[in-house]
Amino acid sequence: MNRKKILVVRYRFIGDMILTIPFLRNLRYIYPDSQIDMLVAPNSGEVIEDCPYVDNFIYFDTTRRNKYENGKGAKKSFWYYVKEIKKIQYDKAYVLKRSLSSAFLCFFAGIKERVGFATECRNFLLTKSVKYDTQKHESLCFLDVLKAEGYSIKDTYLESWINPINEKNVNNIFLNKNIKDESIKAVVNVTATNEGKIWDINNFAEIIRYLSNEKGIQVIFIGASADKQIYENINYSEELKILPINLCGKVSIKDSLALLKKVDFIIGNDSGNLHMASSVGTKIIGLYGPMPFEKWKALGDSNILLKADLPCIPCSLKRKCKRDKACMKLITVQDVKNAVDTILKDYKREKIVS
Repeated sequence: MNRKKILVVRYRFIGDMILTIPFLRNLRYIYPDSQIDMLVAPNSGEVIEDCPYVDNFIYFDTTRRNKYENGKGAKKSFWYYVKEIKKIQYDKAYVLKRSLSSAFLCFFAGIKERVGFATECRNFLLTKSVKYDTQKHESLCFLDVLKAEGYSIKDTYLESWINPINEKNVNNIFLNKNIKDESIKAVVNVTATNEGKIWDINNFAEIIRYLSNEKGIQVIFIGASADKQIYENINYSEELKILPINLCGKVSIKDSLALLKKVDFIIGNDSGNLHMASSVGTKIIGLYGPMPFEKWKALGDSNILLKADLPCIPCSLKRKCKRDKACMKLITVQDVKNAVDTILKDYKREKIVS
């Protein structure tokens, strides 16, 4: 009997990759002996490369519109992937990407069963279309695709897999930078894929001063090479007692996952780094603005997620802001300092218990 071949399509963005994990795990429960492959984007796909529920990853590198999605070598055409996927002769595709082009890809590749969301007028390209719930958390929306086929969901938790090589890389960085295991460490993430989700850089400067000078915390920056100068240009207006360590472009995404596991908390804009931290159980202070909060919030019981209360939220960045990013500006420096103090109280309490 031939082994059933299944393709999962969900390329681009680190956060989306992390949020597919419950879907992939439940899919493996349903098809324990099938070949499950996944079409992912360069860079962001690396965050789940060690996922045991996927047999093979196909890296979809066509547009490179996003600075975080630059693949190696020459980019390839849409039709190149149609041809390559067609060769594998998949029996079924789960099209978790909501674009019209992703449905066309599976259609032209001749995949007999094509299951996905009823978005972008693409129902005619799918053999089974599923309603997309704009109010539900994205990780649960992915599971709706399985529910629509009559499958039960066993669990919904996030998880990650940290390769010992990446763990060793981070340990070596900490050793070389003289970062002690007992010291309190925090990642501060000032960037995001969209300008509308970014908190004011001067506010971040104040928070970094607070962490360094008043709390004695080692701040670490992670991100792509394109982000390095953004962090270098932060104006702190006074000398810091503990200088931040800028690792942008110096660590891989998989190294970053290992690093997030090792730090005590992260402060940052609504971004993939928050979902990465969530998947490894690191505490989060998240700053949320124009996107649907319930859909994109970082999961976890110990997180402190800050957001404004405005009638225009969420706008999902689909129209020009008439309030000058008020949703982000209404989150104050004091709000974040208070969140830091709460995290540190919990940290000291945990140290006493342990």
